[in-house]
Amino acid sequence: MENTRFKISQYACAVLLIMSSIALVAYQVVSIEDVAAGLLYYVAQSFLLAGSIFGLDQYIKIIKRNDHGTHKTQ
Repeated sequence: MENTRFKISQYACAVLLIMSSIALVAYQVVSIEDVAAGLLYYVAQSFLLAGSIFGLDQYIKIIKRNDHGTHKTQ
């Protein structure tokens, strides 16, 4: 149960980061018709963190699957 809550909170944070960065860019484009460099930096960091959350979890699953397959017999 604890592991499921942790994963849900991880994925929720990743999705919220992506959504907040898109919303901020959309707001700035509508209001001043430009995107500031600082906001682009925030968007890049948000996408990097969200991608790391999703990608790292998948990478660990692959390693565990391969690790269990090679060490069955001793």
